Amino acid sequence: MTHLQSRTLRLSRRAAALTLTAGTGLLLAACGQSPAASETATLSAAAVKPGSVDLGPNVRIFDPSMSTAQIRAVVDQIAAQQVSNEFGPERYALLFKPGTYGTADDPLIVQVGYGTEVAGLGASPTDVKINGHVDVYNQCNANGCIALTNFWRSLSNLTIQIESKGLDGCRASGNFWAVSQAAPMRRVNVTGGNLTLMDYCTAGPQYASGGFIADSAMGFVINGSQQQFLTRDSSIGGWSNGVWNAVFSGVVGAPAQSFPNPPYTTVAATPVSREKPFLTVDSAGAYQVFVPATRRTSSGTTWQAGPAAGRFVPLSDFYVMRPGDSVQRVNAQLAQGRHLLITPGSYDLTRTIEVKRPGTIVLGLGLPALTPQNGVTALSVADVPGVTVAGIMIDAGPVNSRVLMQVGSNRARGGQARDHNNWSDPATPTAVQDVFFRIGGPHVGRADLSLAVNSDHVILDNLWAWRADHGQGVGWTLNTADQGVVVNGDDVTATGLFVEHYQKYQTVWNGERGKTIMFQNEMPYDPPNQAAWQHDGVLGYAAYKVADHVKTHEAWGLGSYIYTNVDPSIHATQGFEVPVTPGVKMHNLLTVQLGAGTIDHVINGVGAPVNGGAVGVPSYVVEYP
Repeated sequence: MTHLQSRTLRLSRRAAALTLTAGTGLLLAACGQSPAASETATLSAAAVKPGSVDLGPNVRIFDPSMSTAQIRAVVDQIAAQQVSNEFGPERYALLFKPGTYGTADDPLIVQVGYGTEVAGLGASPTDVKINGHVDVYNQCNANGCIALTNFWRSLSNLTIQIESKGLDGCRASGNFWAVSQAAPMRRVNVTGGNLTLMDYCTAGPQYASGGFIADSAMGFVINGSQQQFLTRDSSIGGWSNGVWNAVFSGVVGAPAQSFPNPPYTTVAATPVSREKPFLTVDSAGAYQVFVPATRRTSSGTTWQAGPAAGRFVPLSDFYVMRPGDSVQRVNAQLAQGRHLLITPGSYDLTRTIEVKRPGTIVLGLGLPALTPQNGVTALSVADVPGVTVAGIMIDAGPVNSRVLMQVGSNRARGGQARDHNNWSDPATPTAVQDVFFRIGGPHVGRADLSLAVNSDHVILDNLWAWRADHGQGVGWTLNTADQGVVVNGDDVTATGLFVEHYQKYQTVWNGERGKTIMFQNEMPYDPPNQAAWQHDGVLGYAAYKVADHVKTHEAWGLGSYIYTNVDPSIHATQGFEVPVTPGVKMHNLLTVQLGAGTIDHVINGVGAPVNGGAVGVPSYVVEYP
């Protein structure tokens, strides 16, 4: 990547927000679809509403007996609305019952836009087969075509047999998944061609940064312009290249460890993992949620060697939450022992959703957005083990919240050691998976802290905490937020931790024996001057801070970028701060300047500075200490 390209990608990312349009009619018109076509698609959508279960108006359930034309009418209408609908409140889940969809002569082509989940309903990814594509392409505007803002969507639990009849030669060359943060691919089996993580068919620079794949199998993967990317517990047939850091954890077929040339960080096995729960339907039409088992020192998928280990929970054990439901009713259902399934939509919460029972599952469909009102916490988990919170977004509200989500009660006092009451269980860790936070973007939002992890034995798997750098309500004194993630618990493992633009430390790790595999960060763009962004004689704030008292911590594949365009003269003393002790080990770190600002060192005064003299060129530290 050239220096000019690196500068362009940041400017293009900021400019992307200026060209977004709202309103279904405008979006349909932009795609050449008439109002009559929209009405037809709406009628088709009504035809596929589930009969045996009511999952709300924004869930579409497809059956293999439906024609490809019927399905295409529905998915095309939703794509026309959602492909450019970055900050809209609309949410959809497109769910496919077991069977085969599309053919080589008449493939099913699905484009996945914002706020859209595409998932199979089988027990294994091989139970649902799409002959065709499930694609994400670049967002195009006056500054070019990029994927840096392709956020907030997901693909899971199905097979894509790549068939490309009717697509032009370039589009026929692979299945395109050109995404950045908050766009996970899980339990996907790609056959018949390449998976490409960038869109090289659309003109202009084709940048992407921050993707996540887990529990998936595929042939050759074209990484292309992905700056940082995590692939976990999967199987691949090959990998094309890396830009700054491609991270692999427990991946069969991964390239060998070679950071920084080429920039591959390869961890042979994932220390602890648990895959995200997912909705299934059996041959009798009964809906259940499958909860995968915890794995340790894992590699490869959970499903290729046979049925995945885990348990089925009948949907009747869940309270199905829909927009308009009161939190009081939700909490009453949770207190009675039910799990929670949140249907697609946007929810204003005047009270905290309270999870108090061990083993509770909170699962979102279609990335539902929860917005706390009046400064409350959106969701809290009590001091109980084995909880799962997965597949949701939490937007800060206009009144400042102390914290948006809290896992475990905070028993720390005055910086002293936490009081451990032996309630946590390493055999049944709590898991937070595909949970995404926004401070600003759709509207003004404020919160001191996005996520507090006070429990021990917690898995953080693909989280994005984002203080918005574009959209509505964005500015140093508007979308105020001190920190993204604070970990106070011991034995917490993060696989895919993305934290960006907060106004103080981005991530603070106070617990012992923490592990992080792949961390991505951008420092805040908008400090008005150096005096507004410094502390205790230190310029700026580190992106990742391990507390001075911590004795044991280890992390692999960490990157922090600076682009202080409001005041380009601003410095950050370093990207990472950790105590100097034998038990704290950091592997494969980098800092990058993206057109403004300076990071003086990578970690603890070690590592060359990044500044305007080498835009987009990383400074590396391979091992610290």
